[in-house]
Amino acid sequence: MLLTVFMYTAITAFVFFSLRKAWQYAHNPLANRWELYPVPGEPGARRRHGGSYYEEAEWWTSPRQVSRIGQYKEMLKEMLFMKSLFINRKRFWTFSYAMHLGIYVLGLFTLFLLAGAATEMFGMRVASLDGVSSHPWAAFVYFATAVAGFSGAFLTACGSASLLVYRVSDKALRKYTAGDEYFNLFFILTAAVSGLVAWSTDPGFNYSRGVVIAMLSFTPVRSGVALMAHLLIFGALLIYIPRTKMSHYIGKYFAYHKVLWDNEPNLKGSALERIVEKNLANRPQDGWSSPHTKSTGAEES
Repeated sequence: MLLTVFMYTAITAFVFFSLRKAWQYAHNPLANRWELYPVPGEPGARRRHGGSYYEEAEWWTSPRQVSRIGQYKEMLKEMLFMKSLFINRKRFWTFSYAMHLGIYVLGLFTLFLLAGAATEMFGMRVASLDGVSSHPWAAFVYFATAVAGFSGAFLTACGSASLLVYRVSDKALRKYTAGDEYFNLFFILTAAVSGLVAWSTDPGFNYSRGVVIAMLSFTPVRSGVALMAHLLIFGALLIYIPRTKMSHYIGKYFAYHKVLWDNEPNLKGSALERIVEKNLANRPQDGWSSPHTKSTGAEES
Protein backbone atom coordinates (compact mmCIF):
# COMPACT_ATOMS: atom_id res chain seq x y z
CA MET A 1 0.00 0.00 0.00
CA LEU A 2 2.97 2.32 0.59
CA LEU A 3 3.86 2.25 -3.11
CA THR A 4 0.28 3.21 -4.03
CA VAL A 5 0.41 6.15 -1.61
CA PHE A 6 3.81 7.19 -2.95
CA MET A 7 2.63 7.21 -6.57
CA TYR A 8 -0.47 9.24 -5.71
CA THR A 9 1.75 11.64 -3.75
CA ALA A 10 4.10 11.99 -6.73
CA ILE A 11 1.26 12.65 -9.18
CA THR A 12 -0.37 15.15 -6.81
CA ALA A 13 2.96 16.94 -6.29
CA PHE A 14 3.53 17.12 -10.05
CA VAL A 15 0.12 18.67 -10.66
CA PHE A 16 0.34 21.01 -7.67
CA PHE A 17 3.82 22.38 -8.39
CA SER A 18 3.00 22.72 -12.10
CA LEU A 19 -0.13 24.73 -11.34
CA ARG A 20 1.73 26.84 -8.80
CA LYS A 21 4.42 27.68 -11.35
CA ALA A 22 1.74 28.56 -13.91
CA TRP A 23 0.14 30.88 -11.34
CA GLN A 24 3.52 32.50 -10.67
CA TYR A 25 4.14 33.07 -14.38
CA ALA A 26 0.65 34.50 -14.83
CA HIS A 27 1.20 36.98 -11.99
CA ASN A 28 4.71 38.06 -12.91
CA PRO A 29 5.22 41.77 -13.67
CA LEU A 30 4.58 42.87 -17.24
CA ALA A 31 7.40 41.75 -19.54
CA ASN A 32 9.38 44.13 -21.72
CA ARG A 33 7.35 45.00 -24.82
CA TRP A 34 9.20 43.59 -27.80
CA GLU A 35 6.68 44.12 -30.61
CA LEU A 36 8.73 42.06 -33.04
CA TYR A 37 6.98 41.13 -36.26
CA PRO A 38 5.59 39.02 -37.83
CA VAL A 39 3.28 38.07 -34.97
CA PRO A 40 1.11 34.94 -35.50
CA GLY A 41 -1.83 36.76 -33.92
CA GLU A 42 -2.04 39.18 -36.84
CA PRO A 43 -4.78 37.98 -39.22
CA GLY A 44 -4.69 37.69 -43.00
CA ALA A 45 -2.14 39.27 -45.31
CA ARG A 46 -0.48 41.36 -42.58
CA ARG A 47 1.03 38.27 -41.02
CA ARG A 48 2.42 37.08 -44.34
CA HIS A 49 4.35 40.29 -45.04
CA GLY A 50 5.29 40.91 -41.41
CA GLY A 51 3.02 43.90 -40.85
CA SER A 52 0.83 44.92 -37.94
CA TYR A 53 -2.41 46.69 -37.13
CA TYR A 54 -0.37 49.87 -36.74
CA GLU A 55 -0.50 50.14 -40.55
CA GLU A 56 -4.15 51.14 -40.39
CA ALA A 57 -5.05 54.82 -40.20
CA GLU A 58 -6.26 55.69 -36.69
CA TRP A 59 -5.78 52.06 -35.68
CA TRP A 60 -6.71 52.82 -32.07
CA THR A 61 -10.31 53.62 -33.08
CA SER A 62 -11.00 50.26 -34.78
CA PRO A 63 -11.86 46.96 -33.07
CA ARG A 64 -8.68 44.90 -32.92
CA GLN A 65 -8.70 41.50 -34.61
CA VAL A 66 -6.53 38.65 -33.29
CA SER A 67 -5.96 35.32 -35.05
CA ARG A 68 -6.03 32.72 -32.26
CA ILE A 69 -5.74 29.96 -34.84
CA GLY A 70 -2.49 31.46 -36.11
CA GLN A 71 -1.11 31.66 -32.59
CA TYR A 72 -1.96 28.09 -31.65
CA LYS A 73 -0.66 26.73 -34.97
CA GLU A 74 2.68 28.40 -34.33
CA MET A 75 2.76 27.15 -30.74
CA LEU A 76 2.01 23.58 -31.84
CA LYS A 77 4.88 23.70 -34.33
CA GLU A 78 7.20 24.64 -31.49
CA MET A 79 5.79 22.32 -28.83
CA LEU A 80 5.38 19.24 -31.04
CA PHE A 81 8.31 19.67 -33.44
CA MET A 82 10.65 22.18 -31.72
CA LYS A 83 10.70 24.35 -34.85
CA SER A 84 13.10 27.05 -33.61
CA LEU A 85 15.74 24.56 -32.52
CA PHE A 86 15.45 22.73 -35.85
CA ILE A 87 16.05 25.96 -37.78
CA ASN A 88 18.98 27.14 -35.67
CA ARG A 89 20.76 23.96 -34.52
CA LYS A 90 19.75 20.88 -36.49
CA ARG A 91 22.26 18.51 -34.87
CA PHE A 92 21.25 19.48 -31.37
CA TRP A 93 17.61 19.23 -32.46
CA THR A 94 18.12 15.57 -33.47
CA PHE A 95 19.13 14.56 -29.94
CA SER A 96 16.74 16.85 -28.11
CA TYR A 97 13.76 15.93 -30.26
CA ALA A 98 14.45 12.21 -29.78
CA MET A 99 14.17 12.71 -26.01
CA HIS A 100 11.11 14.95 -26.19
CA LEU A 101 9.37 12.70 -28.71
CA GLY A 102 10.04 9.77 -26.41
CA ILE A 103 8.40 11.66 -23.53
CA TYR A 104 5.39 12.46 -25.73
CA VAL A 105 5.06 8.79 -26.69
CA LEU A 106 5.31 7.80 -23.02
CA GLY A 107 2.41 10.15 -22.34
CA LEU A 108 0.45 8.22 -24.97
CA PHE A 109 1.61 4.99 -23.34
CA THR A 110 0.14 6.17 -20.04
CA LEU A 111 -3.23 6.71 -21.71
CA PHE A 112 -3.10 3.20 -23.17
CA LEU A 113 -2.25 1.81 -19.71
CA LEU A 114 -5.29 3.61 -18.28
CA ALA A 115 -7.46 2.29 -21.13
CA GLY A 116 -6.22 -1.24 -20.51
CA ALA A 117 -6.79 -0.98 -16.77
CA ALA A 118 -10.32 0.35 -17.29
CA THR A 119 -11.01 -2.44 -19.80
CA GLU A 120 -9.99 -5.12 -17.30
CA MET A 121 -11.87 -3.46 -14.45
CA PHE A 122 -15.03 -3.67 -16.59
CA GLY A 123 -14.55 -7.42 -16.97
CA MET A 124 -12.70 -7.82 -20.28
CA ARG A 125 -9.23 -9.35 -20.09
CA VAL A 126 -6.57 -7.60 -22.16
CA ALA A 127 -4.03 -10.40 -21.79
CA SER A 128 -3.59 -13.52 -19.68
CA LEU A 129 -1.23 -16.48 -19.36
CA ASP A 130 -2.97 -18.03 -22.38
CA GLY A 131 -2.14 -15.04 -24.62
CA VAL A 132 -3.68 -11.84 -25.90
CA SER A 133 -7.44 -11.41 -25.91
CA SER A 134 -9.20 -12.08 -29.22
CA HIS A 135 -11.49 -9.08 -28.73
CA PRO A 136 -10.45 -6.31 -31.19
CA TRP A 137 -10.46 -3.52 -28.62
CA ALA A 138 -8.54 -5.49 -25.99
CA ALA A 139 -5.99 -6.68 -28.57
CA PHE A 140 -5.52 -3.13 -29.85
CA VAL A 141 -4.93 -1.78 -26.34
CA TYR A 142 -2.43 -4.55 -25.62
CA PHE A 143 -0.29 -4.04 -28.71
CA ALA A 144 -0.57 -0.23 -28.62
CA THR A 145 0.60 -0.28 -24.99
CA ALA A 146 3.53 -2.56 -25.82
CA VAL A 147 4.68 -0.51 -28.82
CA ALA A 148 4.25 2.90 -27.17
CA GLY A 149 5.88 1.82 -23.92
CA PHE A 150 9.02 0.38 -25.49
CA SER A 151 9.48 2.99 -28.21
CA GLY A 152 8.88 5.87 -25.79
CA ALA A 153 11.39 4.58 -23.23
CA PHE A 154 13.92 3.75 -25.95
CA LEU A 155 13.71 7.18 -27.59
CA THR A 156 13.90 8.94 -24.21
CA ALA A 157 16.95 6.91 -23.19
CA CYS A 158 18.75 7.44 -26.51
CA GLY A 159 17.91 11.15 -26.63
CA SER A 160 18.94 11.94 -23.05
CA ALA A 161 22.15 9.90 -23.36
CA SER A 162 23.01 11.66 -26.65
CA LEU A 163 22.37 15.07 -25.10
CA LEU A 164 24.65 14.24 -22.19
CA VAL A 165 27.47 13.25 -24.53
CA TYR A 166 26.85 16.23 -26.83
CA ARG A 167 26.89 18.74 -23.99
CA VAL A 168 30.16 17.32 -22.69
CA SER A 169 31.86 17.08 -26.08
CA ASP A 170 30.73 20.38 -27.64
CA LYS A 171 33.10 23.13 -26.47
CA ALA A 172 30.69 26.01 -27.03
CA LEU A 173 27.74 24.28 -25.39
CA ARG A 174 29.83 23.04 -22.47
CA LYS A 175 30.50 26.63 -21.40
CA TYR A 176 26.79 27.28 -20.91
CA THR A 177 25.83 23.97 -19.31
CA ALA A 178 25.48 24.07 -15.53
CA GLY A 179 25.80 21.06 -13.25
CA ASP A 180 22.06 20.82 -12.65
CA GLU A 181 21.48 20.39 -16.40
CA TYR A 182 23.74 17.35 -16.46
CA PHE A 183 21.91 16.01 -13.42
CA ASN A 184 18.52 16.59 -15.05
CA LEU A 185 19.51 14.63 -18.15
CA PHE A 186 21.02 11.85 -16.05
CA PHE A 187 17.82 11.66 -13.97
CA ILE A 188 15.69 11.31 -17.11
CA LEU A 189 18.11 8.73 -18.52
CA THR A 190 17.95 6.71 -15.29
CA ALA A 191 14.14 6.69 -15.34
CA ALA A 192 14.08 5.61 -19.01
CA VAL A 193 16.67 2.87 -18.54
CA SER A 194 14.90 1.53 -15.44
CA GLY A 195 11.72 1.43 -17.51
CA LEU A 196 13.48 -0.60 -20.21
CA VAL A 197 14.78 -3.00 -17.55
CA ALA A 198 11.23 -3.44 -16.24
CA TRP A 199 10.02 -3.96 -19.83
CA SER A 200 12.58 -6.75 -20.35
CA THR A 201 10.84 -8.78 -17.65
CA ASP A 202 7.33 -7.91 -18.90
CA PRO A 203 7.23 -7.06 -22.66
CA GLY A 204 3.45 -6.70 -22.67
CA PHE A 205 3.41 -4.35 -19.65
CA ASN A 206 0.89 -6.61 -17.93
CA TYR A 207 2.39 -5.92 -14.49
CA SER A 208 2.36 -2.19 -15.21
CA ARG A 209 -1.32 -2.42 -16.12
CA GLY A 210 -1.84 -4.26 -12.83
CA VAL A 211 -0.20 -1.36 -11.00
CA VAL A 212 -2.66 1.07 -12.58
CA ILE A 213 -5.59 -1.20 -11.65
CA ALA A 214 -4.33 -1.30 -8.06
CA MET A 215 -4.04 2.47 -7.95
CA LEU A 216 -7.52 3.00 -9.41
CA SER A 217 -9.02 0.53 -6.95
CA PHE A 218 -6.90 1.79 -4.02
CA THR A 219 -5.42 -1.62 -3.34
CA PRO A 220 -1.77 -2.53 -2.63
CA VAL A 221 0.53 -2.48 -5.66
CA ARG A 222 2.20 -5.79 -6.43
CA SER A 223 5.29 -5.66 -8.60
CA GLY A 224 8.70 -7.18 -9.08
CA VAL A 225 11.96 -5.57 -8.04
CA ALA A 226 12.63 -4.02 -11.46
CA LEU A 227 9.18 -2.46 -11.77
CA MET A 228 9.21 -1.26 -8.16
CA ALA A 229 12.59 0.43 -8.68
CA HIS A 230 11.30 2.09 -11.84
CA LEU A 231 8.18 3.37 -10.09
CA LEU A 232 10.24 4.86 -7.26
CA ILE A 233 12.59 6.60 -9.73
CA PHE A 234 9.72 7.76 -11.94
CA GLY A 235 7.75 9.07 -8.96
CA ALA A 236 10.77 10.99 -7.70
CA LEU A 237 11.20 12.47 -11.19
CA LEU A 238 7.57 13.62 -11.24
CA ILE A 239 8.10 15.46 -7.95
CA TYR A 240 11.37 16.97 -9.15
CA ILE A 241 10.51 18.21 -12.66
CA PRO A 242 8.05 21.07 -11.88
CA ARG A 243 10.54 22.68 -9.50
CA THR A 244 13.33 22.92 -12.06
CA LYS A 245 13.97 24.51 -15.45
CA MET A 246 12.55 21.32 -17.00
CA SER A 247 9.16 22.86 -16.32
CA HIS A 248 9.47 24.89 -19.53
CA TYR A 249 6.38 22.99 -20.69
CA ILE A 250 4.55 25.58 -18.57
CA GLY A 251 6.68 28.61 -19.37
CA LYS A 252 6.46 28.33 -23.15
CA TYR A 253 2.85 29.47 -23.24
CA PHE A 254 3.68 32.62 -21.28
CA ALA A 255 6.94 33.20 -23.18
CA TYR A 256 5.03 33.36 -26.43
CA HIS A 257 1.81 35.08 -25.40
CA LYS A 258 3.20 37.42 -22.74
CA VAL A 259 6.57 38.30 -24.28
CA LEU A 260 7.19 37.50 -27.95
CA TRP A 261 3.67 38.04 -29.26
CA ASP A 262 2.25 40.58 -26.83
CA ASN A 263 1.38 43.61 -28.95
CA GLU A 264 -1.74 44.64 -27.04
CA PRO A 265 -2.15 48.43 -27.45
CA ASN A 266 -1.62 50.53 -24.33
CA LEU A 267 -4.62 52.82 -24.70
CA LYS A 268 -5.84 55.32 -22.15
CA GLY A 269 -8.20 53.72 -19.66
CA SER A 270 -7.37 50.18 -20.82
CA ALA A 271 -6.58 47.17 -18.65
CA LEU A 272 -3.00 47.25 -19.93
CA GLU A 273 -2.57 50.84 -18.78
CA ARG A 274 -3.59 49.81 -15.25
CA ILE A 275 -1.07 46.96 -15.33
CA VAL A 276 1.70 49.32 -16.46
CA GLU A 277 0.84 51.82 -13.71
CA LYS A 278 0.91 49.04 -11.13
CA ASN A 279 4.31 47.89 -12.37
CA LEU A 280 5.72 51.41 -12.24
CA ALA A 281 4.45 51.88 -8.69
CA ASN A 282 6.23 48.72 -7.50
CA ARG A 283 9.81 49.44 -8.46
CA PRO A 284 12.44 47.05 -7.06
CA GLN A 285 14.34 48.34 -4.03
CA ASP A 286 17.43 46.19 -4.54
CA GLY A 287 20.22 47.18 -6.89
CA TRP A 288 21.88 45.09 -9.56
CA SER A 289 23.55 41.93 -8.31
CA SER A 290 26.33 41.96 -10.93
CA PRO A 291 29.79 42.23 -9.31
CA HIS A 292 30.91 45.08 -11.59
CA THR A 293 28.09 47.31 -10.34
CA LYS A 294 29.39 47.13 -6.77
CA SER A 295 32.82 48.59 -7.52
CA THR A 296 33.70 52.17 -6.67
CA GLY A 297 34.56 52.95 -10.26
CA ALA A 298 31.16 51.77 -11.48
CA GLU A 299 29.40 53.88 -8.85
CA GLU A 300 31.35 56.99 -9.77
CA SER A 301 30.73 56.54 -13.47
